This record gives sequence, structure tokens and C-alpha cells, in this order.
Amino acid sequence: MNEMERLEYIAKMAENLPTLRTKLNMTQEELANLIGVSRSTVILFEKGQRSMTWNTFLSLILIFSKNSDTNKLMKALDIYTDELEEILGGNQ
Repeated sequence: MNEMERLEYIAKMAENLPTLRTKLNMTQEELANLIGVSRSTVILFEKGQRSMTWNTFLSLILIFSKNSDTNKLMKALDIYTDELEEILGGNQ
């Protein structure tokens, strides 16, 4: 996977982060604690004012892929594609 593809995945995650977080009834503070960033960082991600790292993206994938509703939503929004799932070893 090249850098451009990674940036596209990250952008889709950031754009849909409020929806995914809300689907889990999770506050910005709770999500921030889970992924090891500050609440203000989550706010900046959600506003598109700060780009997340690939590691942060992967942390979010781990959180949202464990819930069937958010997993399906990520797939529908083209955030967690079959290709990405295969790369991350999700089909094993």
C-alpha cells in the first residue's frame, strides 16, 4: 500500500469519525483515552484540522472493527475495505 492510499483511508476515517464514535455511544474523551491522544486531538481530527497518523488510524480500525454495526458502517463508507482487511490480516 502506498502513501497516497494510506492518506485516502485516513481522510475517510477522519470525515466519518463523529458518526462512528456516536454509533458506539462514545465521547471524544473516551475515544481519546482508548487511542492515547488528548480530547482536543480527537476534536481536531473530527474538524479536519489535524491529520492523524497511520498508527492512529489503525488504532481506530481496531476499535471500530470489533463492533458489528461500526464494522459494517466502515465497510459501507469504504474505510475498511476487503483489501485493507486482507492486508491487516483480518481474514485469517
